[in-house]
Amino acid sequence: MYIFDKIDKLIVDVLLEDGRKPSSEIARLISVSERSVRYRMDRLIEKGIINISAVVNPKTLGFSVVADIFIEVEPRSIFETAKKIAGFEQVTYVACSIGDRDISVQIVSHDTDELYNFVTEVISKIPGVRKTTTSIVPLIIKDVYKWHIPTTSMENPTNKKPSRKNKENVNNHA
Repeated sequence: MYIFDKIDKLIVDVLLEDGRKPSSEIARLISVSERSVRYRMDRLIEKGIINISAVVNPKTLGFSVVADIFIEVEPRSIFETAKKIAGFEQVTYVACSIGDRDISVQIVSHDTDELYNFVTEVISKIPGVRKTTTSIVPLIIKDVYKWHIPTTSMENPTNKKPSRKNKENVNNHA
């Protein structure tokens, strides 16, 4: 597991605001060398911790309806069904889940008629699909590309988690 430190977190936080920000500008903002920023960014990318890519806003292209579809599937075909659904252009997210539903899907469409047709004429006709439950999503408050690394996942100076005794001492002196 990769352990973040404060500098890694600061770099990622800046990139979340603007993934095109040059290393020199990031270095200036967080008061470290440009070389350090480039090295750390390369390492974060190489280890698969971050990806730098474009994020499309579907609404600007006329896809004004976003919906979550929860799908119950025959147990033997969950993974294959999920892979098949992931191949459709309208689909923005697919995950296998545990609980009442087997697959969670998010799609975008131009209108509710298109959404209805996709669910009833495409999803429901995939072999193994038992049931679908659709929820229109009128507002997304936070999406995955706005998730920030929790400070609790950062490395502390001694590379150890503070003991309960040390936490109590810190709290008593604060």
